Amino acid sequence: MLMRTDPFRDFDRLAQQLLGTPGKPTGMPMTAFRDGQSFVLRLDLPGVDPASIDLDVERNVLTVRAQRPADLPQGAQVLADERTLGTFTRQVFLGDALDTDRIEAGYDQGVLTVRIPATEQAKPRKIRITGRTQADTPAAVRPPHEPEPARREAQREAVNA
Repeated sequence: MLMRTDPFRDFDRLAQQLLGTPGKPTGMPMTAFRDGQSFVLRLDLPGVDPASIDLDVERNVLTVRAQRPADLPQGAQVLADERTLGTFTRQVFLGDALDTDRIEAGYDQGVLTVRIPATEQAKPRKIRITGRTQADTPAAVRPPHEPEPARREAQREAVNA
C-alpha cells in the first residue's frame, strides 16, 4: 500500500500564499493508483531531460529528483514566469507489501511512470482448510446438539419409511 506524505508541502503552500504565487504549479504533480498486482505512480515532468531524473529507494521511501534548467536566451526580459525550474524532489512512502527490488520506471512524453509490484505475500491467494469430518470426530468432542452418525442415519431411515 502506498502512503503519501511530503513534509515540506505545507511550507510550500504557506510560502506561495505569503509570496502571492498561489497559481504556480508544484514541481511534480502525481497520480497514484493500483493496477492489478502493482501500484503505479505517474509524475508530470514536462520539459525534463530523462537523463536528469534520479530515482532511488531507501527504507521504503521512493525519492524522485529531476532538474529543469532555465532555457531563456542571455539577456531576455522575463514578462511572465509560471514554469517550475531548477531541481525539485518528491518522496513517496511505500508500504511493506510492495516489492521495492522489482521497481520499473519509464519516461514518455513528459510523464514518468513508476510501477511497483506487490510482494508475493501481499497477493491474494486461496487458503486450504484442513480438518476432520463429522464422522471422524469422537462423540466426546462433538457438540451436544449433533447426534452421533449412526443415530442420525437411523433417524433419517425412520423419517423416510
